[in-house]
Formats: sequence, C-alpha cells, structure tokens
Amino acid sequence: MTEKVLVIGSGMAGLFAALALAPSGRELVILERDPAPPAGDPDQAFADWARRGVGHLRHSHAFLARLRSVIRDEHRPLLDDLLAAGCREITFAEMLTDLHKPRYVAQPVDADMVVLTSRRTTLELIIRRYVERLPHVTIRSETFVKSLAVETEPNRPLKVTGVVLESGETLTADLVVDAAGRTSDACEQLTALGAAVGEVSETAGILYFTRHYRLRPGQAEPPRGKSPASGDLGFMKFGVFPADNGCFSITICVPEIEMEMRKAIVDPATFDALCRQIPGMEPWIDPERSEGVSRVFGMGDLHSRWRDLVKDGRPAATGFFAIGDSLVRTNPLYGRGCSFAAVSAYALRDTLNETADAVARALLFHDKIQAEIRPYYDNMLEQDRAAIRRARHALTPGYRPNLRAKVLKSFLEDGVNIAVRSDPGLMREALRSFHMLEHPSAWLRRPRNIAKVVGYWARGKSANAAAYPPKLGPERDELYTALGVSPRADIERLAAERA
Repeated sequence: MTEKVLVIGSGMAGLFAALALAPSGRELVILERDPAPPAGDPDQAFADWARRGVGHLRHSHAFLARLRSVIRDEHRPLLDDLLAAGCREITFAEMLTDLHKPRYVAQPVDADMVVLTSRRTTLELIIRRYVERLPHVTIRSETFVKSLAVETEPNRPLKVTGVVLESGETLTADLVVDAAGRTSDACEQLTALGAAVGEVSETAGILYFTRHYRLRPGQAEPPRGKSPASGDLGFMKFGVFPADNGCFSITICVPEIEMEMRKAIVDPATFDALCRQIPGMEPWIDPERSEGVSRVFGMGDLHSRWRDLVKDGRPAATGFFAIGDSLVRTNPLYGRGCSFAAVSAYALRDTLNETADAVARALLFHDKIQAEIRPYYDNMLEQDRAAIRRARHALTPGYRPNLRAKVLKSFLEDGVNIAVRSDPGLMREALRSFHMLEHPSAWLRRPRNIAKVVGYWARGKSANAAAYPPKLGPERDELYTALGVSPRADIERLAAERA
C-alpha cells in the first residue's frame, strides 16, 4: 500500500523532502501557506515573490558542495535546470589562491568540491518548478496548517495522523513531515500534549544585513585579487556572494552588542560607504561596474537550536518527523542550513526504506541525525561562542588576552590559516570538512596534517610573509568615524551596564 505523506512547508526543507521521497513512489502533498511564485523569470521572482514564511529569502545564499553533490547524483536534470536559469558553479580550482596554483595537482575528489551559488529566490523557484513536475507530488499554496491531528493511547507515544487546516479541514496521512522552518510550532504542540521534546537554544550573537547589486551592461566581476572579498575584522564579518544573471549580494554581520552600527547600516548609503572602506569589497561596488538594486535587508533573532524527538529511547511521537530548521537551526554564517535540510530529508528517506515499524523509524531517524548533523552543529556552536567573546573584548577598554589565548590565536592565525593558504592539499582537506564531505575536524586530526601546520607555524611570520593577506580593512574606531557612527557609544553603554 502506498504511503501518503503530508509535508508542511515548501521552502528548501519541504522541496528536498519531495526530492528525497517522491522517487520512492510515496504520495506527497506539500502544504504551503504563502502564494505560489510568479510565472516569470528569476528577476520577477526576486522582485515579486511574497514569502512571509521565509524571512531570509533575500539574504545571501550558496549551496555547499555536499548539497550540490546530492542534486547532481540524485536529480541531474534539476542541476541542468539550475544552471540553465543562471545559477553558477564555483569549482575547487577557482577557490585556490595564486599561492596555491603553482603547486596544485587536480585530484578526482575535486569533482565533488563544487559550490552552487545564486539568489535564494532563483534556487527556490527552479527547484519548486522541478518538484511540481515530479510524479506523486502535489503542492497546495495558500494553505495554512493550524495544528497537528494527534491520537493518544495509554503508555504509547503520541501518534500523528494528519493535520488540521485553518479552514477547518482535516487531512489524514501515514506520515507528517514538519518542514515549516524556524517559525514552526509543531514541536510545541507535541510538548503541550505531554510529549518529551528536548530543546536547547542559544543566540548566535550577530545580526545580518544584505544588499543586492547587478553588474552594469558589459561589465564583469572584478578579478580575485590579494585582498579577499570575505573576511572577519574581529568586530564585523563581511562577504561577497556571486549570484545568477549578473547579480551578486554583499552580507555584513554585526555583533548584537554593536547597537550604533546596527542602526546606521540599514541606510543603503551607509552600507555602501562601509563596503568602500574594505579593499576586497570596494571594486565590486564601483559605480562604473555595478549598481545597488535592493534596500538593505536585515535579519535578527539568530539562534542555534537543537531539538531531540527521542528521549531515553522513547519517541516523542510516531508518524511525525521534523527536518531542516524545524529540527535544527543554525547561524546562517556557515551556510549549512540548506545542506542540513537536504541531509535530514535523505536521512528520512533511508529511514522509511529500512523499516515500516513506526517506533523503529523514529529511533532510527534520530540516530541518523545525530551521526550526520550533530558534529557540524557542535562545531558551529563553539565558533559562535568564540565570536561572541571576541565582540565583547573589542568593546572592553584595556582588555588583554591571557597567555593561553595568545598561543591559541597564534596557532590558528599563524599556523592553521597560513598552512591552508599555502598548501593546496591542506586547502582541499579543510574545505572537505567545511562542505560536510567529512567530519568537521577530521582533517586536523590526521598526523600528517598537524605536522604540516606545526611546520608552517614554526617557520615564523617572515618566512610565511607571502601567505598573509593584506589588512582586510580599517580598525573599528577608524571605520566608525569614517561612517559618522560613534565608536564610543556602545563601549560606554556596556561599561555602564557592567557598573
């Protein structure tokens, strides 16, 4: 008997649920609260598509190599559609610096190290149109799910049997997949009914600000120079994201505690002025090369959140699976949200194919998520905590790191970073971890790699001078003053709070 699956949400998680489950012959109905996309091209989708449920729709996006490999291996025609629509592939060879290139020898694994980049609206538009053509899939737009339909039995986990729509209609199914994203309340509903849903959450400590640009007719992207187009100033992060059809975006990440900059940067003129202060970004927004085509989009309330639907070997519910941001939410800085959604969707496919027992399915899916996603989540959490500490130190007059902090900083900046910038083999292995092709810290656990890193570190800065990038941008006070933003206001505010 064919299983019927209701999927709540047609964002990236919902679409990847369809890509994973539809080929198995299951009947999928995707319930989407927002209107269908416009019928036109990617530019019209960017301009007109209303997606209340996707607050980050017009922020910078890129598909990591793990996700691009899933599309290539499972749905090659979809990859062709994305490329035909203007989405771009950035190969491993294109990621190398001039220092790497003379020593680079291509390896077969490099074929997997490809990033797919585009505006989010273009990615979602093309994937949705592809999913709509798949057999056994129906997308119902402007259909709001009010609640889960749940049955209870003594001494048994809750059993999810479908959903109740805002219209009052009840839809039944064998399985319900929550792909509604960061605003989903399905797990809260289960908790209210007595289910043991574990959850831990903490702030990422930053806010995002993104503006989109388009190259002028006849203009090309600036050549990749020694000044990188992405980086971390210590008090602020920045990055340029090439996109489709002559477009690109710039995202600037500001610590939550930098209140004055948060208020100023939403002005497009201030945003552009900031970009002109950073050598790696200034050529991109040269008025003769490109023009701004959007306002500055802000995004806050950025939290890392992990949910467990199994506690002490007992599922919170059967017939129910959460994927994507409904299950695991992360800082977008690392670009892993869409990859987590795809990985969890395919983990669900494998789970359903391995067993038909409802309880066994819940336990098996939980185990797969722990193995496939948890290591990357924990790694990102530690990086966020470190960034929050650095941001506070930047606003603490007279702060001096202790010896341990100084040594660790030197090992990372003068050892790990320099080794990766110098050795194409180390660059390959580091990126494989970043792109979820292997455990996030696996490459740095290998003795040969540690030996190389320590070797570069021991050489000293003079011997490694060619591997150091130029100064990424001005110091905090200099930058703020140039932009007409008070460099002291937040320092004094925090000092008053401490007092």
